Amino acid sequence: MDTFDYVIVGAGSAGCVLASRLSEDPSVTVCVLEAGPRDWHPYIHLPAGFIKTFYMKSINWGYQQEPGPYTAGRSIYAPRGKTLGGSSSINGHVYNRGQRQDFDTWAQMGNRGWSYSDVLPHFKRMEKRIGAGEDQYRGRDGNLIVTTMEWKDRLCESFMDGAVSLGIPRNPDYNGAIQEGVSYVQRTIQNGRRVSSATAFLRPASKRPNVEVRTHAHATGVVLEGKRAVGVRYSRGGRGGVPVEVRARKEVILSGGTYNSPQLLQLSGIGAPELLQEHGIEVRHALNSVGEGLQDHYAPRTVARVKNIKTINELARGLNLWGEALKWAVTRRGILSLSPTMVYCFWHSGETAESSDLQLTFTPASYKEGVQGQLEDEPGMTVASWQQRPESRGYVRLRSADPFDQPLIQTNYLTAELDRRVVVAGMKLARRLLASAPLAPYYAYEDFPGPKVNTDDEFLAAATQRATTTFHPGCSCRMGPAESTWATVDDQLRVHGLSGLRVADASIMPRMISANLNAATLMIGDKAGDLILGKAAVASLSA
Repeated sequence: MDTFDYVIVGAGSAGCVLASRLSEDPSVTVCVLEAGPRDWHPYIHLPAGFIKTFYMKSINWGYQQEPGPYTAGRSIYAPRGKTLGGSSSINGHVYNRGQRQDFDTWAQMGNRGWSYSDVLPHFKRMEKRIGAGEDQYRGRDGNLIVTTMEWKDRLCESFMDGAVSLGIPRNPDYNGAIQEGVSYVQRTIQNGRRVSSATAFLRPASKRPNVEVRTHAHATGVVLEGKRAVGVRYSRGGRGGVPVEVRARKEVILSGGTYNSPQLLQLSGIGAPELLQEHGIEVRHALNSVGEGLQDHYAPRTVARVKNIKTINELARGLNLWGEALKWAVTRRGILSLSPTMVYCFWHSGETAESSDLQLTFTPASYKEGVQGQLEDEPGMTVASWQQRPESRGYVRLRSADPFDQPLIQTNYLTAELDRRVVVAGMKLARRLLASAPLAPYYAYEDFPGPKVNTDDEFLAAATQRATTTFHPGCSCRMGPAESTWATVDDQLRVHGLSGLRVADASIMPRMISANLNAATLMIGDKAGDLILGKAAVASLSA
């Protein structure tokens, strides 16, 4: 039986950074277990390849959510990365940290060392920002390359001009002093290729003699001796594979993500006793909070038909696509080098909002209903709008005691009344943006939700029928004080009531942030390394 100092379950966004940080100490040995294969597939590294990886079961868990009260009976598809880099290898490349108040709220909830001034140094340490940004907020020497989209598009420019006409200013750096405003997207792409957590952090770290990465290693349980975690059981090769156990002299760290980390805890007998007993699992440690509190961003997409100009819909077909492929091969530019969204906009749902609570994205393209990632035949443009800090919470629970079964995922979108108000406000703002004067030469008509939708109830019904996940699940193993009833880990990321076991991924977020989650998940992995090694906190910054 192999033994390492640390065993990390999951080579995703946080796990790759964590492996890199821990292995900087040559006296430490690290084993990383990843259920999926190596990140060999070319679609991973081609930015536009997300359209393909979205449904590739070989590198994607391909989860399904349970229908909820505001999904009109739909089971919404929930892709998650299953390869080195995890979801950072299949996502939309967006780099968005969130707002200062997001992390200050985490600290106010009882999590010492997680305020904005505490986490900013970790964001900076990881980052190699190429482009605009004040050095007070941006890093220039890290492994993670962050660029601003170089594509200049007439529709994108007109959309941003339209935002300005409505009082929304341009913002050269939404990851800087303030998030509010509109700009081209910042992304983890360089020279027409994806920069994932695996390519930025794990690949360099895996060259060290003290790091071992094991792929096709599907974790089936945490090995406990009393109240201490001492190892991990996994199946080499997945279902029907060879059972293996690897031991941890110091700690086991779960970095499987918002869906897989609570599932593995529950499979290991750590969770709500009633749930575990229902599935015939011995209760090793009662902890009702495991899997509870799930949050995600829920986005309706407003679509308008376009005239007098080509959109990506036309550029991605026939001879045009061949031309774009040649352009990418020669110059690493063109539509194959693009993110799925090109413009980001952050604004208020109403006058009383203290900070921007709406996030909107613009794409000079439109997609087939119910088939995300598949372009429509006719030209269109799309604004996705969502509430940044939802109140609604759901859960992740075992479907069965079979570790190869998908977990049961219930998001409970829009069950909070505030969420319904804000999502309607977002749809109304999306309509105003698309109908703004600068876009008038290209705006034909609104296709969805359509001109017949005008009242709040009608907008809400449209959102219920068509809104989807934005692929930002978090908060299922929340970080908080031991005396709380809702927290799974403490502010050192240690599972309450156990030793030798931590969680370090997006599941530990105590509350949803005003952002896509990849940047903050990378930060969690970076900070976790310091916490585990007992390093002094990176000097807090007053910014």
